[in-house]
Amino acid sequence: MLTHFRGSIIFAVICLALGAWYGWESTGSIAGTAQMLWIIAVLSILEVSLSFDNAVVNATVLKDMDDVWQKRFLTWGIAFAVFGMRVVFPLAIVAIAAHIGPWEAVNLSLNEPAKYQEIVSSAHVGIAGFGGAFLAMVGLEFFFDNDKEVHWIGAIERFLARVAAVEAIEIGVLLLVLWGVSGLLDPADAHTFLVAGILGIVTFISVGAINTWLEIRDQKRALVGAAVRSGLGGFLYLNVLDASFSFDGVIGAFALSNNMIVIALGLSIGAFFVRSMTIMLVKKGTLTEYRFLEHGAFWAIIALGGIMLASAKFHIPEAVTGLIGAILIGLSLWWSARHNRKYGVAEDNA
Repeated sequence: MLTHFRGSIIFAVICLALGAWYGWESTGSIAGTAQMLWIIAVLSILEVSLSFDNAVVNATVLKDMDDVWQKRFLTWGIAFAVFGMRVVFPLAIVAIAAHIGPWEAVNLSLNEPAKYQEIVSSAHVGIAGFGGAFLAMVGLEFFFDNDKEVHWIGAIERFLARVAAVEAIEIGVLLLVLWGVSGLLDPADAHTFLVAGILGIVTFISVGAINTWLEIRDQKRALVGAAVRSGLGGFLYLNVLDASFSFDGVIGAFALSNNMIVIALGLSIGAFFVRSMTIMLVKKGTLTEYRFLEHGAFWAIIALGGIMLASAKFHIPEAVTGLIGAILIGLSLWWSARHNRKYGVAEDNA
């Protein structure tokens, strides 16, 4: 296990060292520095707890990719997850919402953190619409599959598999949900929410289209004997999925701190550990050994997507989000272990 998490541990030590330096420079006291380090540690734990289902779902895609693309996901992808989503994304929101330049946004985050937090939080309706719709599509596509043979929550999952024969039914269901939630919002927010939700669906379809095109290209190359080891489609899909999972963590972090540097350091540590956890699940074959673990993760994704959509109108604590995901994954893990004791793992693998 240490092999998989060595890089994450080193990265965490570096981030904590930077946090200690920044805390001392900004507060000039041991107490202030210790408080800052404590917040960074709590944020990293929060990120891991909210994103365990993300690790499981990432592993389902990553297990079909070759070692080269797995390593690229852990290296190039982490740069996007850490720097892009935890630093650039909130700054971009502030710059667009406040109609200011990027450097002014950085200055605002460092010198007027309360105003920075207010601007980022004001964009929550659009973030909830986009992220909720994308995550919901990820979960719904898994269950609306008439070729699916393994079912965890039998009655519900078998029904969803049967009705999947209706073309694009998951898109229709999600559009109805978006319309229903938008009816609870003010007209301006409703428009923002609907546009963002539709863009979330379009993004999901676009990433799937790119992946399909790359697979067709690889099949054609295979016919003429060329090497086919492309994982670009899955790589793009995983990074968009990772970004969608990050929305609630970035917004929820403001409940603990409105300091951009503290938030970035804490969430980045958590993001790095989630990546390492994903690789560990793939290398140890956990998804094969526990047959219902994927189901629990995808139910957790649907729950998270639903919570994000509902959060456009209602305040839902991050603790509730993380608890629901943990319960669903924990139950699926326990159910898998129970199944293995009763029927054995070998039968499942066969």
